[in-house]
Amino acid sequence: MHARQAAARPSGKAVHDLLIVGAGFAGMYMLVKARELGFTAQVLETGMDVGGTWYWNRYPGARCDIESLEYSYGFDEALQQEWKWSERFAPQPEILDYARHVAQRFDLKRDIRFGTRVVSARFDEAANLWHVGSEAGELFQARFLVMATGCLSSANLPAIAGMESFAGPTYHTGRWPHEPVDFTGQRVAVIGTGSSAVQSIPIIARQARELTVFQRTATYSVPARNAPLDAAYEARVKADYRGFRARNERMPAGFGSNLNANPASALEAGAEGRERAFEERWRQGGLGFTRAFGDIVLNAEANAYAAAFVRRKISALVRDPATAALLSPSQPVACKRLCVDSGYYETFNLPHVRLVDISQGGIERITPHGLVAGAQDYSFDALVFATGFDAMTGTLLRMDIRGRGGLALGEKWRAGPLNYLGLMVAGFPNLFTITGPGSPSVLTNMIVSIEQHVRWIGACLAWMRAQGRRRIEANASAERAWVGHVNEVAGQTIFPGCNSWYLGANVPGKVRVFMPLPGFPAYDEKCRAVAAAAYEGFELA
Repeated sequence: MHARQAAARPSGKAVHDLLIVGAGFAGMYMLVKARELGFTAQVLETGMDVGGTWYWNRYPGARCDIESLEYSYGFDEALQQEWKWSERFAPQPEILDYARHVAQRFDLKRDIRFGTRVVSARFDEAANLWHVGSEAGELFQARFLVMATGCLSSANLPAIAGMESFAGPTYHTGRWPHEPVDFTGQRVAVIGTGSSAVQSIPIIARQARELTVFQRTATYSVPARNAPLDAAYEARVKADYRGFRARNERMPAGFGSNLNANPASALEAGAEGRERAFEERWRQGGLGFTRAFGDIVLNAEANAYAAAFVRRKISALVRDPATAALLSPSQPVACKRLCVDSGYYETFNLPHVRLVDISQGGIERITPHGLVAGAQDYSFDALVFATGFDAMTGTLLRMDIRGRGGLALGEKWRAGPLNYLGLMVAGFPNLFTITGPGSPSVLTNMIVSIEQHVRWIGACLAWMRAQGRRRIEANASAERAWVGHVNEVAGQTIFPGCNSWYLGANVPGKVRVFMPLPGFPAYDEKCRAVAAAAYEGFELA
């Protein structure tokens, strides 16, 4: 497992210490960490550049909903001091530029194979090797396989009759063209009202002659209040960036230590106190809205007060009462991903923008000239599918991954994802997943979760090398107990309370299981305790 051992070439193929699948923020940092520890590593990436989700998601208005100074790497002090963000919430092009800067700064591209889609991975028990196959028929071998494939990387395109018949262009927000798309003068349909729709609809509306939005479920969105990054605030953060990162890691979602979270209960604040707190967060903008009280995501009654406040805001922003009613969600706030917007609700006041409710029958079929919904025939020049992703497990299950005895991951996860700590799966030795199901992942600032996982994996590999261990996998009983723990913790919150992509409810036929684990600090402590106990819950050979 030492770097010098990589010279062995079974079957004429180089054997790496690590194969890393994905060159987004997880894959790039895993490569940095592998080199730092003296391991050889190769990254395999489907796209033609680094950036992961920010390489693919180029739709109009795409930007991060975590503040720029927090949605960035903290592992290198010089890097975080030298990079300057232009806005409070960075737009997609700037985040992609940042990823490219990181790749150049650490000379990462020499160990990344772009345009390489992994389709299979098989564990060779006799040789303790992973054999990884690409779509082009190439074979790669490594002692350890790290899946840095991202939680939101497999676009979910609904199976609607007639999809291939539409004569005009179709787009998916998660697979947007690299060339500019101009909707000027066109009749455009946007299907879906999740995060990518909330961000893109105001931009598309500025260009389109007519814009029709098809909504299955209304979305809660809070204003971003985006603005140029305040130089004085940036200076204060950078003066103690290490401390700022450490304080964020003690927050439930790994960000927002600057937002002054209120631990008090909404139930005890009184009507006037609640209104004042919600109004303050609404003016502040961003995901800090749910920090107005400590029990918004824990208590249904407290949550109902927050939800009612947002619905009142929607009614005030949208002039047509019928449209405002359709845009007002009925589910708990934040049980679906809370969105952050710039003018989303106000867009529906424009005379050329209309909202169509498809909550009962959905879209019946796509036609050569548009679509049919609610028995009504609509004509469009372009269709935009803002239908999200097969989240967390989708990319992994689209590969043929086989562990001990040829066990397929798809079979192992037939009733939902099983793993230990969101890091390893029983029956799949030496296979790590970064921010996999069962870890806080999508309920956090993703880069905080990524860095925590990469540090843990790196420390584990270094420990194994020092101990002369060649194989590690999750213990089956520890795995079962962990899945039970994730369900128990999630059950104490409002998160499982509606059909969301957290449960896979947006993908027909996908088993409904709540996948992420709420609570980053407790999870981090558990991971540290497991490592300190010589990787308790794992089997080592």
